[in-house]
Amino acid sequence: MSQQAIDRLGTSVSASMGQRPYELISLEDALAAQRTDADVAFISREVTGASTKHEIHPALQQVYTLLRQSPALRWVHIHSAGADRQIYLDLMAKGVQVCTSSGANAQVVATVALAGILALARRFPLLWAEQQQRQWIPMMGERMPRDLPGQTATVVGWGPIGQKLGSLLQALGMHVVAVRQQVQPQPLAQSMTQPDHAGVEMVTFEDWHQVLPKTDWLVLACPLTPKTRQLVNAQALALMPPGAHLVNVARGEVVDEPALVAALQSGQLGGAFLDVFAHEPLPKDSPLWAMPQVMVTPHAAGHSDGNETRVAQMFLDNLSRWGQGQTLRNAVG
Repeated sequence: MSQQAIDRLGTSVSASMGQRPYELISLEDALAAQRTDADVAFISREVTGASTKHEIHPALQQVYTLLRQSPALRWVHIHSAGADRQIYLDLMAKGVQVCTSSGANAQVVATVALAGILALARRFPLLWAEQQQRQWIPMMGERMPRDLPGQTATVVGWGPIGQKLGSLLQALGMHVVAVRQQVQPQPLAQSMTQPDHAGVEMVTFEDWHQVLPKTDWLVLACPLTPKTRQLVNAQALALMPPGAHLVNVARGEVVDEPALVAALQSGQLGGAFLDVFAHEPLPKDSPLWAMPQVMVTPHAAGHSDGNETRVAQMFLDNLSRWGQGQTLRNAVG
């Protein structure tokens, strides 16, 4: 754990461990002494810092090296909802259990996705650009926004984020299509999907192309897996109605980025709200920066001042479970 995490959670860690003996080591001390005897590691946001999975700062690289060199390591809990960084794949290949904090930022990300839909639907990027030019142009004729009620939003990924977003979209009167692994809910997931999401049309990834011709809003809220990598390609984009919109709060690699740029340039897509990209930070020469119908945010959809507490609660719950030999929550794989 980082020293900051120890300062925040030290007392709570003691409560979670109960009477079991343990030693709490800060990452800073472990790096200084090159200690590789930890059984558990907690990777909080201040550890990853401003690094991305594509551009890793030297301080974080040192942490990754230490984790790889720790033969006693059995479990790593991470602050993110996804575990697609190479370090976590490498650790899992060595038998280390990796648990995410999936669900901690679900409400935040769902709200940001909704904000993207509302901003594009009401043409805020256009209005903002005109404000900078002190232009007063009524929203009439071809500029007239469409009503959202009655439009179809296809949400790819029906986990905590997708389900919360689905409720928000239904409240706006939109028809929601959910793309998920299985159409029929698993018994443990049934309480999550029924009856709160009555009226949601369910399709599998195998059949998802069938709903694209009626999809006004394609919202990506899925993990990055072999099945979802470049799921949204030129073929998928061509099946959508002309002028449809894309919202991506999942992972950039879910989209074929050159195909996305082409669809935006041709007008096949009317606009996009993009929080994630094939390479992060988004290269300065990317045409996405300058497109007036595109909103770019720096992988920030999950950032909120309450996430730290929610992530900590998930880690502490799992720490108690780990100490008692119970099944850990949000385990990957």
